[in-house]
Amino acid sequence: MQPSDDLARAAAEATARQSYGKLIAFLAARTRDVAGAEDALSEAFAAALATWPKTGVPRHPEAWLLTAARRRGIDAGRRLRTSAEAAPQLRLMAEEAAAAMDSETLPDERLSLMFACAHPAIDAGVRAPLMLQTILGFDAATIASAFLVAPATMGQRLVRAKARIRDTGIPFRIPERADLGERLGAVLEAIYAAFAEGWTDPAGTETRRRNLATEGIWLGRLVASLMPDEPEALGLLALMLFAEARRGARRNATGDYVPLADQDTKLWDAALIGEAEALLGRASSLEGVGRYQLEAAVQSAHVARRLCGQTDWAAIAMLYEALSAISGSPVVAINRAVAIAEAEGAEKGLRELDAIAGDPRLADYQPYWAARADLSARLGDTAAADAAYERSIGLERDPAVRRFLKQRRAALGLLS
Repeated sequence: MQPSDDLARAAAEATARQSYGKLIAFLAARTRDVAGAEDALSEAFAAALATWPKTGVPRHPEAWLLTAARRRGIDAGRRLRTSAEAAPQLRLMAEEAAAAMDSETLPDERLSLMFACAHPAIDAGVRAPLMLQTILGFDAATIASAFLVAPATMGQRLVRAKARIRDTGIPFRIPERADLGERLGAVLEAIYAAFAEGWTDPAGTETRRRNLATEGIWLGRLVASLMPDEPEALGLLALMLFAEARRGARRNATGDYVPLADQDTKLWDAALIGEAEALLGRASSLEGVGRYQLEAAVQSAHVARRLCGQTDWAAIAMLYEALSAISGSPVVAINRAVAIAEAEGAEKGLRELDAIAGDPRLADYQPYWAARADLSARLGDTAAADAAYERSIGLERDPAVRRFLKQRRAALGLLS
């Protein structure tokens, strides 16, 4: 590949990371044809990779891609002239073509698209996956993995949802205040799923995941600015900022995993923590307590260690108790068990894990087995700890975490 090819590909990838959802939202806002917008933009990116190595990367790659995608959308509309719907489709595209012509004037419709995806006419189970694909460009296989669904099944659900938006004319707009609350949960869930996907790649080495955590925070800021009196929107943003503040401490100089309890608090970002605390304080002054506020409160209790040198595990266990009452999530139950183990002893923590052991959702959930391994080891049950470590290592995808677990397992002294 020639240097010009490298530059073109790098520019296309950078624009995709930064502007994919913005372009999709703008292209689909008038026609409501999300799938058509995706097809047109995909062809525009292909054209860019063929053209930019010869002509050079344009000054405004986003504007170039928008123009190319609009042309392809119009061409596709012309091919539908035999359909009675072709004329209005072409008229909408022509109107859109007269709109913003460069990146400075391109309006940002992402939040409107997110609320369209959360419309009551869209099946609740596909709203968050649909947002992840349309706003952030996740492929169906990645989304399927995150939501524990077969890729083919997820792909079919996404296709049906996009057709639903097009066929029923779901508007691309931020709902009126009276209708906002019922869709907010799906919007916040999608934002947090995006952040979490980027969070699992701490070094930022995977192109597919790079900037997703930043994008999730950006979307969180957007919703929080739109809804400054919505405590859950503030709570979610606080939660993400608390987590992002610790990014630099999650790996040591050689890339090894560092668990939260062992992280150097001097490496935590004090500015992000301060912002998160202010948001959480603002949320707590408003009416209503929800999942994201409680999760942010847990993180606040953890980062308090930088000030007092110790973690208030009893308080964290109480927060997880409240979270469990809201969500009934086995993941919350695991975290509660770990907090109880720290506050009251490993034996009590392991009893809490035993109480949820029959939940089939935990059979292949790595943190459950890692927690069992650690608590069994503390209690001197090396055989049970070894078996749990083996299961946990087999389920872990992060190489650094896998090395950490192997070291813990080797410390049991059972391996030859």
